[in-house]
Amino acid sequence: MAEITISTADWERLKLKVRRKYRELSEEDLAYQAGQEEELIQRLMTRLKRNREYVVFTLKKGLVNIDNNRL
Repeated sequence: MAEITISTADWERLKLKVRRKYRELSEEDLAYQAGQEEELIQRLMTRLKRNREYVVFTLKKGLVNIDNNRL
């Protein structure tokens, strides 16, 4: 079970932040549908070569200030 829940509307905004920070990510890497947080986390862990805690922290940080452009 993923430690984070992301709505489809929030993901569209969060995806822009993640893409700005990690330009090497492709559209396939950032593919997401509601309820598939675990798959997204696993995919980002692999592509970014980071641990689970880092990926979850980064996503949560982006959601806290969803209207802010910073990640």
